[in-house]
Amino acid sequence: MIRIVYYDGESVRTDFTPDDLASLLQDPQGVLWVDLVETPVTEARPLLEGTFKFHPLAVDDALEEQHLPKVDDWGSYLYIALYGIHVDLSHEHLLELPELDCFLMPRCMVTFQAQAASTIEQLWQMVQTDPRAFSRGAPHLLYQLLDRLMVDYMLGLETLDGQVEALEDVVFQHPSEKLLGEAFAYKRVLLQLRRALVPQREVLNKLSRGDFALITQADSVYFRDTYDHLVRLYELADTTRDVVNDILEMYLSVVNNRMNEVMKTLTMITTLFMPLSFIAGFFGMNYFQPSMPLPLWTGPVSLGLTLGAMGIVPAAMYWWMSRRNLI
Repeated sequence: MIRIVYYDGESVRTDFTPDDLASLLQDPQGVLWVDLVETPVTEARPLLEGTFKFHPLAVDDALEEQHLPKVDDWGSYLYIALYGIHVDLSHEHLLELPELDCFLMPRCMVTFQAQAASTIEQLWQMVQTDPRAFSRGAPHLLYQLLDRLMVDYMLGLETLDGQVEALEDVVFQHPSEKLLGEAFAYKRVLLQLRRALVPQREVLNKLSRGDFALITQADSVYFRDTYDHLVRLYELADTTRDVVNDILEMYLSVVNNRMNEVMKTLTMITTLFMPLSFIAGFFGMNYFQPSMPLPLWTGPVSLGLTLGAMGIVPAAMYWWMSRRNLI
């Protein structure tokens, strides 16, 4: 689907078709935004290469290849590749990072979405009711897109952070393999998110430094603000990942402590029954059918003394170990 929104200096219109783009691009006063949402390559390529005159290599980057976030200066326009974000806790893949491609000209912005992103949809709905979004030209429209993207990243990180805190609350009470699997899943998600934020930080840094002729000093201030937001997001992602690592360490500590308690109990039982095994083995328990004439050794008195010793010795050992804090 190809969507077109145009600001002529007074009002916003969306009733244009791709056939009108050539004439709209000739207007030196208007600001144009063309959004290609899940548009087939066979339909998008002629529009990008023919109507907008974008270089085939830049078009290939947008339509056919997966890139890390980057910004390329093609003289009369910029090509910018970014990652959107979608966090879905009900899905096996907690985090999705759809690629967002953008071509920026002084008075025109073209976006391509292989997969529809909520960030662009929110901005699309806003610009139709608020013409001020176009008042400073296409670079400021790009800034608003990036600013909303940072908000989505913040919301996604807050969702992940809330889930991590919930894991932290239960790790001491109910450690389980399921909890361990969730912790590793969040760790992978945060690592994936960190890998997406690092190159985007470099993109925003370039836009904020005024390295490109299309980005004026007045616009650089806005991109610098977005860059600051991204730096804080990166630090928050690192902090949340550290919390996940702490959860994994706490889980292992709790499991080891429980294992130590089990081993302690088994050791205590073994220790208490060891004297009984020794006494029973030594005397052979041959009281009812002696193998040799030893009435004192195998008579009722010896049986009573042996049974008494078997009851007193474990109790005495338990009392002694309790006094020494061994149990």
